[in-house]
Amino acid sequence: MTPKTPYKNIYNVLKLNRFIVLTVVIGAVATCIVSVLLVIKLHQETVNTAFVVNSNGSVIPLKLVSQQENLEVEALAHLELFHTYFYHIDASNYEKHLKKALWLGNSSVDGLYRQKKADGVYNRLLQYSLVQKVLSIESKINIQNEPYEFETKTIFEINRGSIVDTYELFTTGQIISVDRNFPNNTHGLLITNFFENTLRKVHNGQ
Repeated sequence: MTPKTPYKNIYNVLKLNRFIVLTVVIGAVATCIVSVLLVIKLHQETVNTAFVVNSNGSVIPLKLVSQQENLEVEALAHLELFHTYFYHIDASNYEKHLKKALWLGNSSVDGLYRQKKADGVYNRLLQYSLVQKVLSIESKINIQNEPYEFETKTIFEINRGSIVDTYELFTTGQIISVDRNFPNNTHGLLITNFFENTLRKVHNGQ
């Protein structure tokens, strides 16, 4: 006669099942918590991140904060470069400087240049060998929304030989993003709605 297989203790079976269930539940809860934390972290990183596609099709993340900081630096450098080219002129360099300045602005800059030319500003520069030298350039720009509005204070002097007059000029306008053009427009920015607001003499030397 074949001996009967003894039944396992029911309490041991229940205890094993409970252990398995608890292990599965704890593992599932831990997985959910980790998943939620990863989603939150990913969301926070995504909020502060912009993405661009480079020339080979790869996606490159850029921090918005760094992006704005870089934009502000480039915009201020663009404004300083433009005002230097447009106002730091003499009989020997004005054509070269103005040509470079016109690459940095749109028709509003070209219109102002043509107005100055029609008024004889550059003819007087040649006739009297005037030297117009920029002393300082200070710009403020709002980069929150494009087009970016700016205001620039330029201090320059006009040397007439025995007389040196110093002037303070306030200009305003906007900046928009365009394709970079090396070496004509390395910052990829363009000045629009450019306007000379106020000009006053601050010093007169004999």
